[in-house]
Amino acid sequence: MANIWLIEDHSVFRRALERSLSRGPSGHIARGFVRCEDALDALKKETAPEVILLDVGLPGMSGIEGIAQLKALAPDVSILILTVFEDDDKIFRAVCAGASGYLLKNEPQSRVEDAIGQAIAGGAPMTPRVASRVLAMFSKMAPAKRDYGLTARELSVLKHMVGGLAKKQIAAELGVNLHTLDYVMRCLYKKLHVHCQSAAVSLAMKQGIVEGS
Repeated sequence: MANIWLIEDHSVFRRALERSLSRGPSGHIARGFVRCEDALDALKKETAPEVILLDVGLPGMSGIEGIAQLKALAPDVSILILTVFEDDDKIFRAVCAGASGYLLKNEPQSRVEDAIGQAIAGGAPMTPRVASRVLAMFSKMAPAKRDYGLTARELSVLKHMVGGLAKKQIAAELGVNLHTLDYVMRCLYKKLHVHCQSAAVSLAMKQGIVEGS
């Protein structure tokens, strides 16, 4: 169970998602806001949530503009964009501003629940289509690939991590158990000189490490 804030001006969607998260298997504590300004005022007086689900098109301050201000007041909060917009400019600006993930509103509820769990664990959940576009955008800016000496299996794990898959999903895709996957991930982190999944994903996107990036 986690404390989740939703910043969403579409009242029907916001209330439905609040109810769904509160009544779902994780039993999250969900609270909604119409504007970034309202959430910022609340952050000045209250304990920050673990995750903020943030729309892009909002009255007043836009979601992308709000990311930096929300992170300034709550540096440890994971901000997941949840929007109908999937154009490259908004995706790129959101990720660069500090969003931990980028999801579309047509995602099934189970996917949103999974993304919240991944964000709390330090992951960077994105839909596969959005993740591939982020990789493409960063690859245009990235320097030449550095050879970290990753094995084929380590590269495969990293590619699935960049795609936003959770550990159980990666293990299922590769046909290995979680103990084996944990060992591969430890080796991967050591070679990349990072200590968590989000750092590995960030490095992979910035340097275009995985195939096709």
